Amino acid sequence: MSVKVAVLDDYQGVAKLHADWSVLKDASVTTFNDHLADPAALAERLKDFDVVCMMRERTPISRAVIERLPKLKLIVTTGMRNASLDVKAATDRGIVVSGTGGTTHVTPELTWGLIIALMRHLPDEHNAMKAGKWQTTVGRGLQGRTLGLLGLGKLGGRVAVVGKAFGMNLIAWSQNLTQERADKYDARLVSKDELFAQSDVITIHLVLSDRTRHLVGAKEFGLMQKHAYIVNTSRGPIIDEQAMLAALQAKQIAGAGLDVYDHEPLPKDHLLRKLDNVVLTPHLGYVTDDTFEPFYRETVEDIAAWQSGAPIRVIAP
Repeated sequence: MSVKVAVLDDYQGVAKLHADWSVLKDASVTTFNDHLADPAALAERLKDFDVVCMMRERTPISRAVIERLPKLKLIVTTGMRNASLDVKAATDRGIVVSGTGGTTHVTPELTWGLIIALMRHLPDEHNAMKAGKWQTTVGRGLQGRTLGLLGLGKLGGRVAVVGKAFGMNLIAWSQNLTQERADKYDARLVSKDELFAQSDVITIHLVLSDRTRHLVGAKEFGLMQKHAYIVNTSRGPIIDEQAMLAALQAKQIAGAGLDVYDHEPLPKDHLLRKLDNVVLTPHLGYVTDDTFEPFYRETVEDIAAWQSGAPIRVIAP
């Protein structure tokens, strides 16, 4: 009997270009390019599939959905952690959950794209050039400015190295940040309030958890300097969206560069799409050939290993 494989959220239709799915034995692979958010509709779509392949956290798969998928035997998620997947619910049902490797350099690269776009008003100048205009804004340089790193792990560390190369002053804070870690990047360890009050640019590099949800709220925006920017390429809910919208509308801060949002895809009528002091990208942090190649190649490897009876890269609850 053929194994039916569903590949979710292949927005650009590239899943089959980044891996050789033909190596799977007696398997039919169906890719879905749209995003289906309704749990009932999602369960209906997936009810006949043996394997479901997730792209990061694009589509949540909850216990309620899993319990409506009687044929499901394997879930593969890109990455080794997915907050949108109820791993325990899958394990309780005897469903194997496997993950993949990935990259750590592409999201920090996008972070710097957003920072420079904000500081030098690149979207405004691009649009002005298209309209036949010339030099409509005055930007700000990076050298000598203060970069505030909210999180100094693998990704925050990469951003720090580039900030130092630009000649910026680095300050950092997170709940578990040590002086030793800060010293490694020549960053000054400060309190959370000091980071928001002193930074010209703040970048977020934390994992979303109960402890970090809405970590940045009205108080933090109130501490920021009026010329300061905030950039988020981590997870949307780390910022209290309503507090951020209020600060942006009131011009309490200079602006924001955002790649992640509370609800993705961002609704077409969302207020963020209408503000003139934001630079927005559609969660592109990992959307590169560099990342998709290992994501999809290892997804195929996971399925093949499961078919052979020896699952690999298994994720436990």
